[in-house]
Amino acid sequence: MSINSADVIIIGGAVMGSSTACQLAQRDDFSGRIIVIEADPAYGICASARSAASIRQQFSSAINIEISLFGIEYLRTIGDRLEANGDKPVIDLHEGGYLFLATPDKLDILETNHTLQTGLGADIRLFDQNGLKARFPWLETSDLAAGCHGVTGEGWFDGYALMQAFRRKARSLSVEYISARATTITKTGTSWSVELSDGRTLSCGVLVNCAGASGGAEISRQAGFDVPVHSRKRFVFTFECRDKLADFPLLIDPNGTYVRPEGSGYICGVSPADENDPDSDDFDVDHSLFEETIWPTLAARVPAFEAIRPGKAWAGHYDMNLFDHNALVGAVPGIDGYYMALGFSGHGLQQSPAVGRGLSELIATGAYQTLDLSPLGPERLTRRKPIIERNVV
Repeated sequence: MSINSADVIIIGGAVMGSSTACQLAQRDDFSGRIIVIEADPAYGICASARSAASIRQQFSSAINIEISLFGIEYLRTIGDRLEANGDKPVIDLHEGGYLFLATPDKLDILETNHTLQTGLGADIRLFDQNGLKARFPWLETSDLAAGCHGVTGEGWFDGYALMQAFRRKARSLSVEYISARATTITKTGTSWSVELSDGRTLSCGVLVNCAGASGGAEISRQAGFDVPVHSRKRFVFTFECRDKLADFPLLIDPNGTYVRPEGSGYICGVSPADENDPDSDDFDVDHSLFEETIWPTLAARVPAFEAIRPGKAWAGHYDMNLFDHNALVGAVPGIDGYYMALGFSGHGLQQSPAVGRGLSELIATGAYQTLDLSPLGPERLTRRKPIIERNVV
């Protein structure tokens, strides 16, 4: 095999690409050469480094719940799973739980979701209004009917540390990382050709698109499969609160605003309305969103948040799948040797252990073994069969 050839090339070396590379290299039944191409080797602008880094089972679709059930077990044991050269990674996993709140008009949705979640093994507790007030005394509950809290298995962690743990383990297993941008891909016969921004050209039999918001859709278009994946900007704001609030979870207000502890303070955000959510590639922060929408919501829901001190804020980009806001994962039908993991719509970090595992199985054996990810298959685009996920945050 010449130096410019590999068995598998993965475009995108953040958490999804590195998880896939790592878990493929860990397999006893795969011994091929793996190359990961990463345009941002400092990982300064990737979604993995700029998100709220959390994990939950409170979804409304079975596949997303099952993915996160796998994910939490993986994160709990990451020190042993991803130990590299005697170094056990630490990601500061804190299982503080999500708390989804519902007004009376949304109570049936909350109860239906709770039944599905607990039926699949998630440790989620349903509280009525009185129960919420007793469990979370700092919470304003007068307009609420109920809430669901993840007792265990949900919370937040260091997303950048998770990404680096996958990367270090992959490199320890001889996965090669190239700092460049994949500019053009073509296929001739059974071989893929990948032209890089530094002038090199690589070839492979298997191409995996994990390029995310910064090029995933364009790479897929060149491969021959258009995807409705767009780069959408999200903001994270920080603040300090004078009062200490015990056992604060990751709180989701009925209007979608979220807040969770981070160090001695809090981080928060909200997704904009569709009509105010254009494609974006800049990192400018709209501070009016915090002042006019987020803070008033939080102060009404948690009265202690009326007196806060705002801190820094930053922006990042989701690879948003506008078809159904769920990931596109697996082999692309009709295009041999082409796989994708795109369109995570903000759920990439928590889904990276399961998706990396699934893609590694699919590439090495032709089938899923640990968890069947076929409901996320990209063929649902051509079949016009969206996954209905009500808990999009």
